[in-house]
Amino acid sequence: MKIYTKTGDKGQTRIIGKQIRYKSDPRVKAYGEIDELNSWVGYTRSLIDQQTAVLADELEEIQQLLFDCGTDLATPAEDERHHFIFEKEQPTAWLEKKIDAYTSAVPAVKKFILPGGTQLASALHYARTITRRAERQIVSLKQQEAINEDVLAFINRLSDYFFAAARYANYLAKENDVLYRNSKDIFR
Repeated sequence: MKIYTKTGDKGQTRIIGKQIRYKSDPRVKAYGEIDELNSWVGYTRSLIDQQTAVLADELEEIQQLLFDCGTDLATPAEDERHHFIFEKEQPTAWLEKKIDAYTSAVPAVKKFILPGGTQLASALHYARTITRRAERQIVSLKQQEAINEDVLAFINRLSDYFFAAARYANYLAKENDVLYRNSKDIFR
């Protein structure tokens, strides 16, 4: 099987349902952002060590869920032969439990923190920003076409997860967060 179709030579790609869209199309951009995020999460997993091994399986699960999200973003709502596969209830509740657990484990902060710390924490902070970019692209698509709204809700929560996981990774490595010096108290 050849992995190249030559459709891309003209700046186009085929989405689920066999529609051909330009690579600049909002739908293609949205699932492309998810693909980039998924790749970054794979890289981030490669940074896990013995201290942070607790994060390995959940990052792999996030990759699986991101593939489902990307599939739904590549599927037009009106395609009668293909149905959305992602449902937010369990995955989003799972993320919320992780966020709550990590937030309660780390020292409380009232100010903004600077992204950074260990390599793993820095990669998780970067995953948060990629997630936010993906979210903006999904919203842009939603303004033009129907989407699986469950994907948007999950992606919104996922950025919070990456923030909490980054802080937890620093905590496990005994690395202190660095507070933004000009931040007023913002968190209660």
